[in-house]
Amino acid sequence: MSFNTYGRLFRVTTWGESHGPAIGCVIDGCPPRIPLSEADIQPYLDARRPGTSRFVTQRREPDRVRILSGVFEGLTTGTPISLMIDNMDQRSKDYSEIKDRYRPGHADYTYDAKYGHRDYRGGGRSSARETATRVAAGAIARKIIDGVTVRGAVISIGDQDIDRDRWDWNSVTDNPLWCPDPVAAKDWERYLDSIRKDGNSVGAIVEVQADDVPPGWGSPVYAKLDTELAAGLMSINAVKGVEIGDGFAAGRAKGTYNADEMRLDDDGRIMFLANHSGGILGGISNGNTIVARLAIKPTSSMLTPTRSVNAKGEEVDVSTRGRHDPCVGIRAVPVAEAMLACTLADAFLMHRAQIGAN
Repeated sequence: MSFNTYGRLFRVTTWGESHGPAIGCVIDGCPPRIPLSEADIQPYLDARRPGTSRFVTQRREPDRVRILSGVFEGLTTGTPISLMIDNMDQRSKDYSEIKDRYRPGHADYTYDAKYGHRDYRGGGRSSARETATRVAAGAIARKIIDGVTVRGAVISIGDQDIDRDRWDWNSVTDNPLWCPDPVAAKDWERYLDSIRKDGNSVGAIVEVQADDVPPGWGSPVYAKLDTELAAGLMSINAVKGVEIGDGFAAGRAKGTYNADEMRLDDDGRIMFLANHSGGILGGISNGNTIVARLAIKPTSSMLTPTRSVNAKGEEVDVSTRGRHDPCVGIRAVPVAEAMLACTLADAFLMHRAQIGAN
C-alpha cells in the first residue's frame, strides 16, 4: 500500500492498523529548536479519544503518545520525529461474523477489489483509528505556526442545524458534541439517543477555522492553499465533501454579494468587510479567517441489517456488532483541526523557503 504520506516540506507518514499492536507516525521536516514533549501532544489526543461519552464508540483507549526520536533535551532536533500510540482495547472477535461480508458504505469491498486481501478487524488502515496519529502530528504543526489559532465545531448533525446567532466557542468544550450552540447541543443529545437506540447512524457537518494567518501563504496554481486544504480534509475517513468559505453557496450568489470588499482600518492596514472567500484568494491566504466545512457521511457499521454480498458472491444481510459511533462526525473535529494545522504548517514552511520571511 502506497500513499501513506502527506505534505511537501512538513511531511507526515502514518502507519499501523486499528487492531494491530500500535499505530504511529513519522514527521519529517519539523524545524529544530522547537520546545516539544508528550505533554504538548496529549491534550489533543485526549480530545479525540474514544469512550468519552455515550455518543461515541466505547472502545477504551488511553491513547498515550510516546516520542521515540527527533527530540533531545526538550527541543526538536530537525531530524524525523517518530510517535507511537499503543492499541490497548482491541476486540477483534466483534468482527468475526463479517470477515467475509462487505459492509455497505464501508471500504471492505474496495480494499478487497484492489488488494485481494483485507484486514477485517475494524477495517485495518481504513479505520478511523488511524486519525489519532494525524491529531498527534497536528499538535506539532501548531507549534510551528505558533500565533495562529486553529479550532473547529460541529455545525449540524443529520438535519439538525445550529443557530449561528448563538455561536459561542466556549460552548464547544462544554458539551460532548463539539457544538457551538448550547441550545442545539441539548436537542442533539436527544436526537442522537434516538438514533443509537434504533441501531442506526447519522452524518454531520464540521466547520474548522484558523485565525491570524498572515497574508501570503500558499501558491497561485498547483499548490493553492485551498487545494491543499481540501485534499487534506477529504483524506479524513468518511468525508464526502469539502467547501472553503461560502463554498457551493457562491455558485448561487451575485458578484456584488460575493465580493469581499476592502477598506483601510484606523491604522492604515487593509481589512475585508466580508469573508465569503474563506480567507483564501487565488490560492493564497489574504489575512482573513480561514474557514472550511466538511461533510461526513453516517457511520457504515450499524446494528440495523443492510443488504450486501460476501466474498463468495452470495447475497447476505450485514449487521455489525461491536462499538461504533452513532455519528462519527463528532470525533472528527480534532482530526479536521489537525489537518488544517498540518496544511498551514506546510504552507508556512514553503512560504519561508521561497520568500525568506515569516
